[in-house]
Amino acid sequence: MLRNPVIVESLVVFAIVFCVHLVVWNQLSWCCIALAIQAFYVQQKWDRLLQSGGAVFQFRPSANSGILSACMVIPLLGLALKERCVASGNVYFERFSMVVTVTGMMLSLFLSLIALGITRPVPTNTCIIAGIAGSGVIYTTKKTLTVSEVIEVLEVLLIFVYLSLIMLYLLPRCFTPGEALIMVGGISFIINQLIKRSLNLAEVKGDPVNYFLPVVLVGTLLLGVIFALLFCFMESETWVSAVFFYTMSAVLGLGIIVPWLSLLIRRHPIMWLLDFLTHSQTRLYLLAYWVLLAALASVVVLHQNYKRASGSKKHQASTVVRKYFHLIVVATYVPGLMYDRQLLHVASVTCLAAFLLLEYVRYFRIRPLGQVLRQLLTLFLDERDSGPLILTHIYLLLGMSLPIWLFPGPCAPKGSLPGAAGLVPYAGVLAVGVGDTVASIFGSTMGEIRWPGTKKTMEGTATSVFAQIIAVAIFLIFDEAVNLNASYAWVLGSITLVSMLEAYTAQIDNLLLPLYLFILLLI
Repeated sequence: MLRNPVIVESLVVFAIVFCVHLVVWNQLSWCCIALAIQAFYVQQKWDRLLQSGGAVFQFRPSANSGILSACMVIPLLGLALKERCVASGNVYFERFSMVVTVTGMMLSLFLSLIALGITRPVPTNTCIIAGIAGSGVIYTTKKTLTVSEVIEVLEVLLIFVYLSLIMLYLLPRCFTPGEALIMVGGISFIINQLIKRSLNLAEVKGDPVNYFLPVVLVGTLLLGVIFALLFCFMESETWVSAVFFYTMSAVLGLGIIVPWLSLLIRRHPIMWLLDFLTHSQTRLYLLAYWVLLAALASVVVLHQNYKRASGSKKHQASTVVRKYFHLIVVATYVPGLMYDRQLLHVASVTCLAAFLLLEYVRYFRIRPLGQVLRQLLTLFLDERDSGPLILTHIYLLLGMSLPIWLFPGPCAPKGSLPGAAGLVPYAGVLAVGVGDTVASIFGSTMGEIRWPGTKKTMEGTATSVFAQIIAVAIFLIFDEAVNLNASYAWVLGSITLVSMLEAYTAQIDNLLLPLYLFILLLI
């Protein structure tokens, strides 16, 4: 059984679930455990559907469904946030965290119902388990949430249904069912929150930085959907289409995104951004430093393409070369986390929008850069980029940025959290920038003993844990906001569990690992 990587991955996820509930136990905990058990059984049905080709949409090949690991992310995230908000006495965000938890459970149950509905013959035992888990979630929801909060959960579920149909139809083979649950579920929640804030402008308050992500993300994704529909009826590779693309992007950006953000922050966004960027000398130094790193990354891409063009055979970037970008990203994020997290928040959102726009240009072959980007980026493809989109670099950015975007600022009055939670903003740097990079480099170059059923090596996992411990020690020395107190054992256990998950998961590790390390450190 332990030679089956899916089983071992499930055991690691169950271990994480039980670790969380050793610390956090409330009225939603039983539902969370029941949800994990039913997700384990439903995952087997999804895997059989993918292997037989019986799934309704085309999912990413050469990977299992990842239902269990994905189903637990949002509920556990909500529980961890709730525990932190209770400790700080923030009632509003405590209720908000409960909505997050229940929403994650409902999305997971919906995905389970889809699998059970299209499986033939009908899996009776799995249906009974899913029914018990679903009944428990619905009953607990009725007891814990108010009517308005239940309506909010249903709104997110409705957005999720329609958005799933659009994304899985337009983007075949880009996601596994689990990855689709995390990505589409998160986007659905952001859209619902943005609509809610926009309809209640009188209640809008807080830092303008917090509204930058939802407006820019939703606006950029809306732009992609519009172009995908329009280019179904017109050729995208002509100069006329290129002029149309750039004109429409400018019109939608200046005519929708900028006014929308202006309503929420009650200032002109461009003037606010200029004031924000020039607020201190440190920000100007950081911006100049990041520009140099961006130039360095561009040089690496151009150099690798030059080697391919001058070589006698097809040249493909090795694992070590691809990890150069992880190291560059670590060099980008660590100074930002230490000296100005708000600037890093805004810069990462801007970078995400730029990556999405460049991917639109590449995907639609918009002149003059579309074909050039195709040639440059295909060099760095791996087996996970099997769909029409190249998402590896976007997943890397998300993995590093999600702990910063999800940081519970209102529950941290002094800007930082005590104990292991002080490392929460560094979760992406530790899991992806340090752990995954070291595991890949040492595993591919020096590893000999492989974990049963996988290509990953024990040497890679061991050096990954050791490197992350060294990184934690460095953060303790140079970042005064990090103070672990007596939580060293918990940090070591969290890093080890997430490193084991990296060794066995077939999902996008850049997306999954930072979220689980974030959850474990936050509690």
